[in-house]
Amino acid sequence: MILDYFILAFRSLLGRSVRTWLTMIGIFIGITAVVALISLGSGLQDSINKEFESMGKNRIMITPGGGNFGPQGGDMSIGKMTEQDLKVVKKTKGVDVATAYISKSSRVKFKDELKFLNVWGFPTDKDADEMAERSGFLELNQGRSLRSGDKFKVVIGDSIAFDTFDRDLRISDTLVIEDKEFKIVGIQKPSTMSSNNIYIPLEVAREFYDAPEEVSGIFALTKDNEQPSVVAERAKKSLRRFRNLKKGEEDFSVTTAEQTIAQLNSVLSIVTVFLAGIAAISLLVGGIGIMNTMYTTVLERTKEIGIMKSIGATNNNILLLFLIESGVLGLAGGLVGIILGFLISKTGEFVAVKLGAEFFRSSFSLFLIIGSLMFSFLIGAVSGLLPARQASKMQPVEAFRK
Repeated sequence: MILDYFILAFRSLLGRSVRTWLTMIGIFIGITAVVALISLGSGLQDSINKEFESMGKNRIMITPGGGNFGPQGGDMSIGKMTEQDLKVVKKTKGVDVATAYISKSSRVKFKDELKFLNVWGFPTDKDADEMAERSGFLELNQGRSLRSGDKFKVVIGDSIAFDTFDRDLRISDTLVIEDKEFKIVGIQKPSTMSSNNIYIPLEVAREFYDAPEEVSGIFALTKDNEQPSVVAERAKKSLRRFRNLKKGEEDFSVTTAEQTIAQLNSVLSIVTVFLAGIAAISLLVGGIGIMNTMYTTVLERTKEIGIMKSIGATNNNILLLFLIESGVLGLAGGLVGIILGFLISKTGEFVAVKLGAEFFRSSFSLFLIIGSLMFSFLIGAVSGLLPARQASKMQPVEAFRK
């Protein structure tokens, strides 16, 4: 019986194809926007999650000042941290390896171009090498890593090499950082987290920025049999004791990779839902269009309604028939919207990859496709409810008179 209703609905819509397509415009524009935004947002979310997972979930970040989503430059932070804080972290139970860095915004010149970029002073000792190897941090696409004894050598992020200056940077090119010349010895692999950084040896940065003890942040890796959240609490407690601070008065932030992922996912989800919500406003316009079309359909098929009622069709039969027809109208618009949304998101992915964001991918889930189809069918059915009720309440005699 239900199948018959759907067959009748499809026949009715195919019989007035021009009106059907015009009615569907609002629905498929809305579904297109929603699907494209959600797939692109989910793809970005997946890319960031994979980036963090590749760097290790047993990673802990300690930075001066309040909570944040990741390492910040020391000159951007509220508190101050020193090498003594690093020693405290290294002694914390469950910490396997820890290292510190300096981060400063600096004047960087290449040829005649001047930019203000983030320069990191990163250690070149055994702990730093182990940290980089185990976390995937500072993986290189070209050249070599910084070594102990390098004086004015630099490793640059992928975005610095290929997107920042008018001309692409190459190995052996020279950058002028705060009036000092540095030779490029390595270029990082594309990364969502560190492609916009420049790295110089920590000992050179200390001398360069006159910061003999200051650190901008600390990276730590926990032992394999330890819970990162538990070790993070131990490190926080040790640092409070060392800095003579009470609980809740910390002038530093201890964040695990899992916490960072959760914070980023929360923000991205809110932004994606907000943008999709704005895009979904066009679905309201589409719903009004379906309602208007269904009212017109009811008027055109008045005699048909009278005939159906005279041979035994009930009010519920007529109601269901028109509800399914309006729902199918919404469903057809949703199907077109999904196809267009897929094409737009894949185009966005292609453009992003061409621009150098190789990590970015759109993400299509079965839930998104089925959910979009069900939602578009529901929008259509709800929009056709009032016209369907009007049709169901018609008396056969009145219908024949019209």
